[in-house]
Amino acid sequence: MKRIKGGITAPLGFTAAGVACGIKKSRKDLAIVVSEKPCVAAGVFTTNKVKAAPVEVTRRCLRRQRAASAVVVNSGNANCCTGERGFQDALRMTEVCGEATGIPPGEVLVASTGPIGKVLPMGKIEKGIRHAASILRKQGARDAAEAILTTDTVAKEIAVAETIAGKKVRLGAMAKGAGMISPKMATMLAFVTTDAVIEESSLQECLTNAVNKSFNRITVDGDRSTNDMVLALANGLARNREIRRGAGLKTFQEMLEFACSELAKMIVKDGEGATRFITVTVKGARSLQQADKAARAVADSKLVKTALHGGSPNWGRIMASLGYSGASVRREFVDIYLCGIKVAGGGERTDFDAGKLSEALRGKELEVIADLNLGEFEQMIWTCDLTAEYVAINK
Repeated sequence: MKRIKGGITAPLGFTAAGVACGIKKSRKDLAIVVSEKPCVAAGVFTTNKVKAAPVEVTRRCLRRQRAASAVVVNSGNANCCTGERGFQDALRMTEVCGEATGIPPGEVLVASTGPIGKVLPMGKIEKGIRHAASILRKQGARDAAEAILTTDTVAKEIAVAETIAGKKVRLGAMAKGAGMISPKMATMLAFVTTDAVIEESSLQECLTNAVNKSFNRITVDGDRSTNDMVLALANGLARNREIRRGAGLKTFQEMLEFACSELAKMIVKDGEGATRFITVTVKGARSLQQADKAARAVADSKLVKTALHGGSPNWGRIMASLGYSGASVRREFVDIYLCGIKVAGGGERTDFDAGKLSEALRGKELEVIADLNLGEFEQMIWTCDLTAEYVAINK
């Protein structure tokens, strides 16, 4: 996949801005991304039954019309569990953004992230939106990516380009997330822009598929947030033949999956207090669903994550998590590998080189493989270790 510079504004026709409006003490906390022409839009949202006001507003907007021209995002305040006022504040953010950019409010999507239960300081936010709208520019991608962060330590952005039907198509994206990260959406926001011409149902299908293969395969702590969303906007300025099926759809799907996967990995590597990036793969399951259950159980196990943080080859914790995962598991068939070294075979300890494994476990990127030897299905989850710093951040 060909990477290009530019982040969220790499595609033709997009500008962005990120400013500090005073929600946070000393960091950027409000971002706007705008397209010069209306876009086909798609979204995927948190599965938490408690949904923040901006999630509800944006979902309603996309149900009413699969079109949008801008996204306004604040960090430092989730605008969740704030009652009717919170809903009206989210709507007001779309109105002010529309007024400041000349875009109909119904074409402005809204997102928020931060602590739950506090009302938005709307005076600061309205002033911030107008300021951001006045400095929108092609070079504003990094500012926008920084403005959506909470406990993240680094901005997360990417852009790629490929040729579709003889036309150069660009795709840019940015994300935030470091804690409350769990599959089926977590405390994360991601925004995708593209200049592709793509049919709206195809965009939604591609986005759903990409999220399932990326953001829904990561976990930091097993908690799932109230504010998560992934939005995609396509303005068609690449002027390619409309993507509906065939090779063009395949190429666009690959672009989107690559960008989302790279952002997902960035989120895990920036997990609160994380020092190690861990890939958990479960093979040999009787179904994809069972492989998924088993992999998620291992990746979410606090005992597995703390053992790997300490460089401990405690494969028994992996075996235990497989056993309670709900997947079909027969101990005497299970093989377990840590960093490519077989530590358990047929459900029993192997005669592995402890010194070699100890050295491998000191690496920054670790791999756990569990082969159930019961079928042909497998699943992979990305996670990180669990550290004392995570507790300090979340106490």
